[in-house]
Amino acid sequence: MRDPASLRSRRWFAANDMRGFAHRQRMQQMGLRREDVLGRPIVAIVNTWSDLSPCHAHLRERAEAVKRGVLLAGGMPFELPAMSLGEVMVKPTTMLYRNFLAMETEELLRSLPIDGAVLLGGCDKTTPGLLMGAISMGLPALFCPAGPMLNDRHRGRSVGAGTHTRMFWDELQAGRIEAEEWVQLEARMTRSPGTCNTMGTASTMTAIVEALGLALPGSTSIPAMDAAHPRMAADCGERIVAMIAEDLTPQRLLTRGAFLNAAAVQMALGGSTNAVVHIIALAGRAGVELTLADLDAVARRVPVLANLFPSGDKLMEDFYYAGGVPALMNRIRYQLSLDEITVTGRPLREQLEGREASDDDIIRPLERPVSPHGALAVLTGNLAPQGAVIKPSAANPAFFRHAGRALVFDSQPQMLAAMADPDLDCDENTVLVLRHAGPVGAPGMPEWGNLPIPKKLLQRGVRDMLRLSDARMSGTHYGSCILHASPEAAVGGPLALLRTGDIVELDLEARRIEMRVDAAELALRRAAWTPPPQPCTRGWTRLYQQHVTQAHEGCDLDFLQGTAPTPEPAIY
Repeated sequence: MRDPASLRSRRWFAANDMRGFAHRQRMQQMGLRREDVLGRPIVAIVNTWSDLSPCHAHLRERAEAVKRGVLLAGGMPFELPAMSLGEVMVKPTTMLYRNFLAMETEELLRSLPIDGAVLLGGCDKTTPGLLMGAISMGLPALFCPAGPMLNDRHRGRSVGAGTHTRMFWDELQAGRIEAEEWVQLEARMTRSPGTCNTMGTASTMTAIVEALGLALPGSTSIPAMDAAHPRMAADCGERIVAMIAEDLTPQRLLTRGAFLNAAAVQMALGGSTNAVVHIIALAGRAGVELTLADLDAVARRVPVLANLFPSGDKLMEDFYYAGGVPALMNRIRYQLSLDEITVTGRPLREQLEGREASDDDIIRPLERPVSPHGALAVLTGNLAPQGAVIKPSAANPAFFRHAGRALVFDSQPQMLAAMADPDLDCDENTVLVLRHAGPVGAPGMPEWGNLPIPKKLLQRGVRDMLRLSDARMSGTHYGSCILHASPEAAVGGPLALLRTGDIVELDLEARRIEMRVDAAELALRRAAWTPPPQPCTRGWTRLYQQHVTQAHEGCDLDFLQGTAPTPEPAIY
């Protein structure tokens, strides 16, 4: 237990000089007592609430619950607003701003008198953004998840956000849903605050944080509107005060074993391919070596056990009732490093004792997985020498070994305009390709990788095709989509050299993605290639494009990677 006199906040408040006087004076200006900041650990509640982030609409109330827990434990809470990255509303993509939130979180905690932090988030990029900043700052930190939205029903079956939106849109394009039903679905499918209730990126990332040991056991699957959720938030407030006393920082928790545990949970969940980029970025901040090859190796040995959309047919509320992440981890405990310490201060093995799944259809036993195909496969070849990814459990096995003629698009608007063309030169064997959608090219690597099926093929009953891009795909989506091709086209990756009519070949078992173009022809194309123009000349986007790393490296900014310390601010 640390000496209270060593608390970081005492540099601001304990000095018996003019500066210490001014700091205490300004706290009293807000109605606080002198002893409120002199004798207690100071807890930051970093809150990504926003009126334009429906996933986080309840986080103002949850911040109050966290404050209650902090106060009951003898700490002093202060709520700090941070950039809110609501996945649907932020354009061109929240991924462009993940690193912005990471930098903001790190600098909020560095520049203010903070001893530890509770991080409130949950929508896709808020989770890794908050954690990346907190890891780099190195103070005790605990993640408080926003939680998934409630389920809905339509014509006798469960429906939720994201996955079903794409399904119903395709049926509308095919003429199998009337406009009136489409409008009704718009008003019903998202019936409460909270993150997507499928196993999309939001729930994948919060579960990964729990598996890493940075969230309370069982916290990440609690529905946002369940009464257990504010109780959990209060528990977070209480626990962070103890973590400050124990000096339990992320550096003490984030070992290679913890990251491999998190990867195993991602695979068992059938989690989002987006997690690949984020978990590598988090590992980079923690100084842990983690590669695409490591993740592929985990995916080969851990089956998909969570029966959740888009790999299965249930939703997050069902997963919560079945036991959530602890029950899932108990099912795969033979694959886990059980001695890893978590925010509880105890080893993982103790947290999993007695956490049995209550529904074997939702959290499947090992002998009856949801899918015989894994949640991730990492591909390499002359189209992606540094790697690309696919989610086999949400793809059509008919395409696992496939060769088809490429139809290449250089921009999202060009592709979308072509999809409605009744004379588009393609069939179900064509490989649709979108490039210039990566970290630099888009910019920000948006979720354009779930390329739409051409309308003329939808009307013929086609619901999947092989698709390839340097973009990402929403974790709520599904289909035979090859994503994150690295290096991306905009920086001269081989995708830039592909032409319409070239044959693209996928061999999933061999983990290969190739174009059948000989080396001499590729050399000629390379000599003729010029980088696409980058119109952004100012602000964050320019900084991002100049310093973002490629997908296989986590898309962090190069100057934020690693564990090199930043000096504490001088207090004069």
